[in-house]
Amino acid sequence: MTVSIDDICRGLLEQASGERVVVAIAGPPGAGKSTLAELVAQRLNARGETAEVLPMDGFHMDNAVLEDKGILARKGAPASFDLRGFIDILKAVRSGGEEVLVPVFDRSRELAIAAARAIPPTCRFVVVEGNYLLLQQDGWAKLRPLFDHAILLSPPMEEIEARLLERWHYYGLTGEALETKLHGNDLPNARLVVTQSAGADLVLTDWTVEE
Repeated sequence: MTVSIDDICRGLLEQASGERVVVAIAGPPGAGKSTLAELVAQRLNARGETAEVLPMDGFHMDNAVLEDKGILARKGAPASFDLRGFIDILKAVRSGGEEVLVPVFDRSRELAIAAARAIPPTCRFVVVEGNYLLLQQDGWAKLRPLFDHAILLSPPMEEIEARLLERWHYYGLTGEALETKLHGNDLPNARLVVTQSAGADLVLTDWTVEE
């Protein structure tokens, strides 16, 4: 299914109730979650609402921790995230009433920056984006009840692979390192998201920007 940003925002506004609305945008790596989340927040703000983006990537464990655990090569897999910390922040965001500072991931340096984005108490829409927001494995299933509305991006796997290749070429990965990153980590993570996610109110194979 393909919809426009305006379609998405219109649907969110029609279903919104209460002072704080938490929206999930989930999907495999390379699906365009962060781009869509930023565009949705921008369009909601342009409509007179208040919206901020909360990226799940800010909850990556540090490389030193992943190395100690022996899973540095699987960075981006579910086990490489601070799930408990993420849930705590989501609960604080959902309750509203006070400013919540959230971390943001710097991909160029492969690290999370603490307290890099503020979600003020006046913000009505919080758009959360990440791979595993709708994952039904282990503790990840605790996330879905924290969202008022959930969108799953699910482009064809060939398109995901092409986007990931472009991403890692941009960051300078080539040869064996690229193959390991893509086929040993990213694509298995993508398949996990596609096959083990549930609870989406809207599933999109693509979306468009409507001027």
